[in-house]
Amino acid sequence: MLGRIFTVGGYTLLSRLTGFARDIMLAAILGAGPVADAFFVAFRLPNHFRAIFAEGAFNAAFVPAYAHIHGEEGEGAAKLFANRIFTLLFWSQVLLLLLAWLFTPQAMTILAPGFSDDASQRELAITLTRITFPYLLLITLVTLYGGMLNVMHRFASAAAASIFLNVAMMAALALVVFFPTAGHAAAWGVLISGFLQYFLLAGDLATHGGLPRFARLKLDPDIRAFFRALGPATLGSMGTQVAMFADTIIATFLPAGALSALYYADRLNQLPIGVIGIAIGTVLLPEMSRRLTANDHEGAMAQQRRAFDFTLLFSVPFVAAFLAVPDVITRAMFARGAFTRGDAAAAGATLAAYAIGLIPFVLIRSAVATFYARKDTATPVKASLTGLSVNVALKIALMGALAQVGLALATAIGAWINLLLVLFFAVRAGHLAFDRALQLSIAKFAATGLVLAGVLWGTARLAAAHLTALGAHRDEAMLGLLILVGTAVYGGTLLLLFGMRRLKCLVRG
Repeated sequence: MLGRIFTVGGYTLLSRLTGFARDIMLAAILGAGPVADAFFVAFRLPNHFRAIFAEGAFNAAFVPAYAHIHGEEGEGAAKLFANRIFTLLFWSQVLLLLLAWLFTPQAMTILAPGFSDDASQRELAITLTRITFPYLLLITLVTLYGGMLNVMHRFASAAAASIFLNVAMMAALALVVFFPTAGHAAAWGVLISGFLQYFLLAGDLATHGGLPRFARLKLDPDIRAFFRALGPATLGSMGTQVAMFADTIIATFLPAGALSALYYADRLNQLPIGVIGIAIGTVLLPEMSRRLTANDHEGAMAQQRRAFDFTLLFSVPFVAAFLAVPDVITRAMFARGAFTRGDAAAAGATLAAYAIGLIPFVLIRSAVATFYARKDTATPVKASLTGLSVNVALKIALMGALAQVGLALATAIGAWINLLLVLFFAVRAGHLAFDRALQLSIAKFAATGLVLAGVLWGTARLAAAHLTALGAHRDEAMLGLLILVGTAVYGGTLLLLFGMRRLKCLVRG
């Protein structure tokens, strides 16, 4: 399993690195003003729907069902099931696209009401949304093809697909002089990337399994079981996305730049979520589904436990850095061109608030896998909706005093409630043993993180005076120094607390 995690994680890391290059271009060209805010609304809308219906709910319902049918009934039955799901997905997404094009102004009134005071910004957001929304149709089909390939233990193309999003947007931004605004260039880059991602996944699946085709719809037992799982999974996936919708709506009432600060902070926060949390969750779900189909319940539980340890191993350094030196990170990454040091400070404060919830962000995919692998998509909904309720209530309470930082802090608290409830339900159902070994492992990772955060904070304060001579490059130099010091301290503390044998066992499996 670890080899597949490294495959997904490696491509996802490359995607995140190219994504940072993209965001550096966005920050330098778009800055954090009205055009940037309009584009980020247009970019977020199809991505919210994608996360709810495609990557979130669809994967949770489709992958276990497809794996079960493939293992129990054979390849022919699995292909027929995939054909029918493809047909449903395609036509439902076409209908959604048509509705989105027709009712974009009305949707903008609901989802970005703060833009109503600026007619030009509102019109720009509507135009950009109509450009980006077809991306949802393409990426939904990409998700279907990726789920089929994952069951075949082919993870590379699905993990690499999002690299095309970054490359296409950078290429479009490089040609910004040919577009009315930089927002138009970025929006067309998003749409072009959808076609590139589609052709990558379609080519892989056509070569190794055959593309699904249109099929006559029939509500057979497999399709009915899929929809029974899809409904609760959709509600569960909506938790985080509804919270982000709330961020978008509320931030349009905040001063210009709030949406941009949320975006850039979230982009940094998404690095460990994507490289670690999503990569491990993507591999863990089909692996647990396969083991449970073979009645290997102990093996499934053991794989989940290893996934937890592996997730914490690689995510703790990010939590420590984002909490201890967020301002250094955002200045080094984005403070150039139209993106000022003041903009970077706002993004840094927002990043620190997001970091409070980073552990549940990265662990939740692995935590809910034990339910999804058992085709139980209803139980995680209870946790998700509870976390969502607290999240939205806190956003309203904190937005006045803390602006976008309050929105990020509310998201973090809601994420903790969601994760803790999922773990409680898993232990109560006997799917997870929260024994002394797991408790001790968590305590050691927490201690390691505290040590690392303290060292990073102290190093940044001590080194600041010595790096001022570097002028414009002092933040980049500081970040490089912190990475070197942090790597040495984290590795040494892990070795001291866990021992070489335990670390080798964890990494090598």
